[in-house]
Amino acid sequence: MENKIVANIVEIVEKKIYFGEITFSDGIIQTVKKIGDENKELPYLIPGFIDSHVHIESSMLTPSEFAKMAVVHGTIGTVSDPHEIANVCGIEGVRFMIENGKKVPFYFCFGAPSCVPATSFETAGAKIDCADIVALLNMPEIGYLSEVMNFPGVLNGDPEVMAKIQSAKNVKKPIDGHAPGLMGELAKKYIDAGIQTDHECFTSEEASCKLGYGMKILIREGSAAKNFDALIDLLNTHEDEMMFCSDDMHPDSLEKGHINLLCARAVSKGIDVFKVLKAACINPAKHYGFQSGLLKSGDAADFIMIDSLTRFNVLETIIKGEVVAENGKSFIPSVATETINTFNANPTNITDFEIPFHGQDNIPVIGALDGQLITTHLQMTPKVEDNKIVQDTQRDLLKISVINRYNHAPIASAFIAGFGIKDGAIASSVAHDSHNIVVVGSSDEWMCKAANAVIEKKGGISAVNADETKLLALPIAGLMSDGNGYEVACAYSEMDQFAKVNLGSVLHAPFMTLSFMALLVIPQLKLSDKGLFDGKEFRLMPI
Repeated sequence: MENKIVANIVEIVEKKIYFGEITFSDGIIQTVKKIGDENKELPYLIPGFIDSHVHIESSMLTPSEFAKMAVVHGTIGTVSDPHEIANVCGIEGVRFMIENGKKVPFYFCFGAPSCVPATSFETAGAKIDCADIVALLNMPEIGYLSEVMNFPGVLNGDPEVMAKIQSAKNVKKPIDGHAPGLMGELAKKYIDAGIQTDHECFTSEEASCKLGYGMKILIREGSAAKNFDALIDLLNTHEDEMMFCSDDMHPDSLEKGHINLLCARAVSKGIDVFKVLKAACINPAKHYGFQSGLLKSGDAADFIMIDSLTRFNVLETIIKGEVVAENGKSFIPSVATETINTFNANPTNITDFEIPFHGQDNIPVIGALDGQLITTHLQMTPKVEDNKIVQDTQRDLLKISVINRYNHAPIASAFIAGFGIKDGAIASSVAHDSHNIVVVGSSDEWMCKAANAVIEKKGGISAVNADETKLLALPIAGLMSDGNGYEVACAYSEMDQFAKVNLGSVLHAPFMTLSFMALLVIPQLKLSDKGLFDGKEFRLMPI
């Protein structure tokens, strides 16, 4: 049966807009025909949006549920790094993501996680070596080598790291990068090794440097890390080398919008709409070899209908000729999901969180920054009671602890500023990259309570105070819910508000920020289950 759509057709590469007609059948575009000039009273037809780098696990949703919500906003595909579940469950976790994604009409380009574990300074649940990478890259569902976070390994020519990069070159698949703050000759050396993209730039100067060496830059705007404003002006001069991505997006953010929101913001800043759509639709499809359609005869019938080229409200999303969303409603059904997990943590005691005082005048403190993955390295005078260093909410000096979820081991604790919690604690088993349990709180008692709530459910996020304990269970790898995405978004939103209103957190996304406080590969100061980590010196340090 032949289908027909009449609208303003946007040819992005040719930079043309005209009133026209597209016919399609059996999921393939048959004809694209111009009828007349652009009619601004009618909707516009464009290729679907692609998120060029995202960890789906960070949405706390399975791939199928992520797709169910994303299509409402015109997203038809993602470049998905299953690095998070791989650190918990290894290759079996990657296979879980692939198989679950196959159950829905959506384009998933999964990567082979290059850094599992991310570093030797933390405990992960699995290891993916070079032989595993070769096996993954030979799978048709694996489209690229995921972000090479071990940039010191690249710069120093580490044999294992270089072998993984070479394995991607051998099968001619893209290689993603991750090198925050790297500039000058060091950036050139990293890029010359074969690294093609980076989503970690947080200044225009850094991005310009890497663009100058031939790297493609992803403009990231997620729930925690927000670099859009710093980088968007570069799209004026580098329309072929830039893409949009979210990296990490919590479910309440996904419910509100996705790449469509970035398009609207970019156009509102005066960026040419064709350049914006290149970054949103064309560049990721070409770079990662998507088989999605680009509004050409013979392409897959993939396109979205939007109300205008300024607002980017999505009226309809069609994938392979199937209407998957219309007027804010998704037609992708929820699918049955198996549970895969690795969780072996014992309940904690309040005394496990104590930090003895050894007479030091100052202590190192992690400085959390709202909207950034990087942290600062502060020095603060400790508050001491009964020969122990304790929290001081008057100065926003809270305690942070990381609990090994895979084996019984002593708890690592340090101090952090920037969360603003006055009375209570939040905890999470989403703790990049190894996903041990991370908890921040105003007292050891609340930290113990919050951590044990997560341990009891073998994964989740929790928030506690004297009056209430809130929990969102994440039974799949301690990272994802097995429930409906919209229900998860609602539950998460309640948790987020509880952390802000009831506990006093001043962060825009306290749980997302918490999840990055154990991410050692992002400087300056972080905490793993093995101790406080200096990201600049790349070493553990004493408190």
